[in-house]
Amino acid sequence: MRESWILFLPILLGASAVLLAAADATYNIKDFGAIGDGVTKDTAAFQKALDTCAISGGGKVVVPAGKFLIGSVQIGYETILRLEKDSVIIGSSDLADYPMIDIRWEGRWQPGHRALIYAANVDHTGIVGPGTIEGNEAVAAGQNPRGVVVLEPVSCHDVRWEDFSVTQGGNWTTHPTYCSDVVIKNVNIRSNRDGIDIDSCEHVHIEGCDIDTGDDSISLKSGRGLNGARLGKPTEEVLISHCKLRGRNYACLGIGSETSGGIRNIRIEHCELASKTFGVYIKTRIGRAGTIEDIIGEDLDVQSGGFLRVNLISSGNVNTVDDPVEGPLGYPTAKNLKFSNIRLHDATVAAEATQIAEEKPVLGFSLSNLSGTAAKGISLQHIRDAALSNINLTVTSGPLLAIADVTGTGLEGAAAYVPPKPRATDDRSKQKDSHIPNSLPSAAEPKAQEK
Repeated sequence: MRESWILFLPILLGASAVLLAAADATYNIKDFGAIGDGVTKDTAAFQKALDTCAISGGGKVVVPAGKFLIGSVQIGYETILRLEKDSVIIGSSDLADYPMIDIRWEGRWQPGHRALIYAANVDHTGIVGPGTIEGNEAVAAGQNPRGVVVLEPVSCHDVRWEDFSVTQGGNWTTHPTYCSDVVIKNVNIRSNRDGIDIDSCEHVHIEGCDIDTGDDSISLKSGRGLNGARLGKPTEEVLISHCKLRGRNYACLGIGSETSGGIRNIRIEHCELASKTFGVYIKTRIGRAGTIEDIIGEDLDVQSGGFLRVNLISSGNVNTVDDPVEGPLGYPTAKNLKFSNIRLHDATVAAEATQIAEEKPVLGFSLSNLSGTAAKGISLQHIRDAALSNINLTVTSGPLLAIADVTGTGLEGAAAYVPPKPRATDDRSKQKDSHIPNSLPSAAEPKAQEK
């Protein structure tokens, strides 16, 4: 892993501090006509205040205590939206209040509704609390075109979100896309879908967040299929630290399933993970290509669910038409996956890294200082240079370690891994993780797993 991703953090945090110190001008939305009764639409007043701030050289747009009903608004250059105590922004239930634009959704650019709070191609923007932003479930759940997410900066540099709360219904909550130098700190998210979706971004720091969602708490993405691979915009240099993550139905940290542009140099540390599936789930499917590399987990408490799963064969949505990368190039690659100081508390599974194509084994896989209790142990298949050490687990069912086609150290005494019988569907109604095949596909058959 390159050292630069660690070095960028003090610079990034310092840049945000400089921005706030320099932007002294304030613009109270009530001075622009906002009512704040939770009934009258204040969209026009919000947008006028935001535009005046940006055009005047930047500053803070202040939202005082009250309930402010708005449709989609757009933040401009060097503008901080400050949510004062007891301030609540409420998203309108009228879909007409959210214009149609080109958005990135499920790994591809396509028409969709603009976010409640949107920014594009501007630098030095942010939202700071302690107020609340409430997305409206009535306009969220659309699929084609995509419904409304709450926060969505696109192609922005120096984005700062800090010390506020967000709620959302039937769609992703926050979705930074093509952004750089992003800090998300002490943000509380409650959602029925994903909490934070980082999409082809670089230099991202997520710290001290409390995220409780009905889907993945945090998901890292970089495009889907041939389109994502062609654009080649990775998500890279991401640090997730001191967070409390709960995925009520799925994972805490989902790496994928849209990984075609690459996911690299990711570190998750000092976090509490509670999920229905896995705390860390590395997921993609044949035909999506891309490289997932240098993923580090350190000092993690797994409170419920399993700890780790790696599926590079059959995970990911197939509810819309894919444009797969054909042939051997379409096989995803993973390397340098390292996890240490992991504590399991009655976990369902310690680690399951078995859905890996024989033609593209994982190169470099490390588990060290893994302790606690789990119903099932560690299962590994098609891995080179594995390194297991200080595994102190109590497992109630099956072997502590089962392997097939794995080389490395710390594998002594392992049982032979036997693939489970294929299951017709996964627990995801939209067909993520469709099934695990009995036999691994050949290089000439990458499309078979997409059906």
